[in-house]
Amino acid sequence: MAEPTLTWAGVAPATPEIYLVMALCAVLLVEAFAGEKRRGLADTLTLVVLLVGALVSAVYGHVSERTTLFHGLYVADELGYVLKLAGFLIVAVTLVYSRAYLEQRDILRGEYGVLCLTALLGIFVLVSANNLITVYIGVELLALSVYALIAFDRESGVAAEAAMKYFVLSAIASGALLYGMSIIYGMTGSLDLDVIAARVGAGHASLGVIFGLVFIVVAVAFKLGAVPFHMWLPDVYHGAPTSVTLFISTVPQLAYFSLTFRLLAHGLAGVTAEWTQMLAPLAVLTLIVGNFVAIAQSNLKRMLAYSTIANVGFILLGFIAGTPAGYSAALYYTLVYVLVALGSFGVILLASRRGFEADSLDDYKGLYARDPLLAIVMLALMFSTAGVPPFIGFWAKLRIIQELWVTHHNALVIIAAAASVVGAFYYLRIVKLMYFDAPVTNAPKPAGHFGARVALGLNAAAVLGLGLVPGPLLDLCARILH
Repeated sequence: MAEPTLTWAGVAPATPEIYLVMALCAVLLVEAFAGEKRRGLADTLTLVVLLVGALVSAVYGHVSERTTLFHGLYVADELGYVLKLAGFLIVAVTLVYSRAYLEQRDILRGEYGVLCLTALLGIFVLVSANNLITVYIGVELLALSVYALIAFDRESGVAAEAAMKYFVLSAIASGALLYGMSIIYGMTGSLDLDVIAARVGAGHASLGVIFGLVFIVVAVAFKLGAVPFHMWLPDVYHGAPTSVTLFISTVPQLAYFSLTFRLLAHGLAGVTAEWTQMLAPLAVLTLIVGNFVAIAQSNLKRMLAYSTIANVGFILLGFIAGTPAGYSAALYYTLVYVLVALGSFGVILLASRRGFEADSLDDYKGLYARDPLLAIVMLALMFSTAGVPPFIGFWAKLRIIQELWVTHHNALVIIAAAASVVGAFYYLRIVKLMYFDAPVTNAPKPAGHFGARVALGLNAAAVLGLGLVPGPLLDLCARILH
């Protein structure tokens, strides 16, 4: 039998990954030979790499129909195309927001951009995974990069502690994922998600498959930060440098959505009734714990961490609907959350100074008097996250609730609506602090680079604009998951 010939047409859908590997090598070489002479050169090059990567992905990464490559290890479809394009742009914005923060703390080094690119490569592998081996490679490549990013500030003991917590707990979750996948492989005889879907759907949903499914759900819940597997998330968000918190709160969410969709909604679609029953109590606990514990926080980063947990509960509700429309609602909610979290942590970064982290709620008292732009942006972001129309967050919550109603999950509709009301309290509390409380006398006036402020303004404009005209993004999410 003749060996298959490797052609450009056969690997063209994997252009984003190929480009990213080559760009990683280039940035590493530049940092090795010129990093000491020109600080910030590698960071600027990384930003250029990301913007060019978005263009390359837009031109060469699109496929007209679902295509599998590399003997079924890799799948190219419209979901992967959209998430990879979004990944390039989101990481570029995180670097724009983070540069001044890193410069002020003397930790602007080339390896920061390299680690971000490596994490993005892991995300891309996970987004296009069509095999259990590819899934695991993507998960670990992302996790290893995140470990190093969390501990990037080598002078911070708190960051090192957060990295160790994440490392230990993530290792347990990875073990659970690997164990669950090995059971699924043993019961179905295949690592290919397409084959697994066919065999489980053909009546192989035995007790062994359900047993393996339990471990996979545990691992997915940990990666998403769902209760009771959320214990790492507030400590990591709080302990990591704020620029790293910005990164790990945004673009990895695209990967974890893909992990849930590829493994559960596609590979294990034959046991949808079983895994939705497992996710339902997790989603309810996540909504309750995330929203109520957030009320008690005085640190803004920890409050936003519990807000992330609460938002994960809504994403899980979309999967619980168990329909393509439910999955598209979950994807829409994920994209909306990433857009809002990007701006929220961006405000914290721009409000920070050397020796001043701007991560306490009291630091935002009277912010409108000190910096009207940051206050207006934060107001738009908090209104959106609270689900206040006409901001985009309103439509995200509405879509999830609509799908739960259509699929007759009436009790979950009530819980989701009640959780939204509770969440609105701590989001609107920030608005009250910024506009109605007296300014803090010892808080420095925010400044920030002009480019970062322009990006932040566009971020807030997108939150409002996509709320006023929600149709295009809603239609896109519906199309790529139907």
